[in-house]
Amino acid sequence: MSFGEALSTVYTQKYATFSGRARRSEYWWAYLGNLIVAMVLNVLVTVTHSSALQIVLVIFALAVLIPGLAVTVRRLHDTGRSGWWILIGLVPFVGAIVLLVFLVGDSQAGPNAYGPPVKNIDAYPVTA
Repeated sequence: MSFGEALSTVYTQKYATFSGRARRSEYWWAYLGNLIVAMVLNVLVTVTHSSALQIVLVIFALAVLIPGLAVTVRRLHDTGRSGWWILIGLVPFVGAIVLLVFLVGDSQAGPNAYGPPVKNIDAYPVTA
């Protein structure tokens, strides 16, 4: 999945979809897009000291909160874990490391409790 496809999927097609699965590329491209925009806005706020840009930064953070959580839950589903594992990130230090390991892990092969695979989908025929 390309950068543009990932952003389109996360921010238009599956904005608040917490069910299903998300490939690693979908998650990390969306993460990179958020990071780039946030960094640019932070630099602009720091350089200009503009309160209007600070408001834009806050609005951006709120706008990407729900799709960010949704794609993270779908990514956890793709690894065969419940979306509730996202809460382990709240544990200081260790939780973030464990969550990172889960998010960089490979997809669970074949269908799982959260749906059909999104990677190598042609290898697994859909049965009714």
